[in-house]
Amino acid sequence: MTIADPAQWQDLFTRTVDEQPVQFVRPADTDRPTWTTYEGDTYLGTVSAEPDGGRPLWRVQGIHEAHRELDDAIRAMRRPASWPREREEVARWAHRLLADDSILAVDVETTGLKNAYAVQIAAVDRRGAVVLNEYVQPDAVIEKAAVAVHGITPERVAKAPAFGELLPRLTDVLHGRAVVAYKADFDRGVLENELVRHHGGNTAAANEWLGRVRWEDAMVPYAVWRGLWSIKRGAYRNQPLDGPHDAVADAKLLFERLEQMAATVPAARR
Repeated sequence: MTIADPAQWQDLFTRTVDEQPVQFVRPADTDRPTWTTYEGDTYLGTVSAEPDGGRPLWRVQGIHEAHRELDDAIRAMRRPASWPREREEVARWAHRLLADDSILAVDVETTGLKNAYAVQIAAVDRRGAVVLNEYVQPDAVIEKAAVAVHGITPERVAKAPAFGELLPRLTDVLHGRAVVAYKADFDRGVLENELVRHHGGNTAAANEWLGRVRWEDAMVPYAVWRGLWSIKRGAYRNQPLDGPHDAVADAKLLFERLEQMAATVPAARR
């Protein structure tokens, strides 16, 4: 459907969500923007559009959730039966992580997405204190697409220290600590690129340095916690962190997401 106002949508239509057609049927006893949904002969649930400024919220009846995107409402109704248990496991994981006094949230802004180098590195502790915030002269091209995301131009980092100059402090901050990142394999990979270059191609030295940090990834657990099931991928959809792409602000936001997850652990099971 392409009509902006859901109240004007048809009583019967089909929408494809993650390559799977979903049939929408408006109940005969209402003219409100409410539809029951089916995949083939399988009933998924009922969704209703509620006004919320310029865009509707899609409320899923029966599970007391509202989603900005209609497709996400459908994904919520597609959750496997195992989701409540999986969500509780993730919540307990977040609770344990936040109870670790050594935990740091780390974020790295980069020159791009492939073979990337750092242009900003930040670490924030559990109390929200910034223990590291450094811009980095990457000695590499900063892609225009990356600048459009984080706003860090070559001019901004032209006089910033190189990674090698920051390495002693970075070592003091991270070694022996638990580090949580959003898509940790990416941030860890950026540091690996920097370390390999710093050590003249010596991957063993880079891996030894990285191995002295206990890495935790929050992206997949947060996807499970949100529980938006992609029938195409056969997995929960990864969610954007929705931060401003400033390393400090994103690290602080990551702790907020962990606190949201941890808050759903039943008190008796913590």
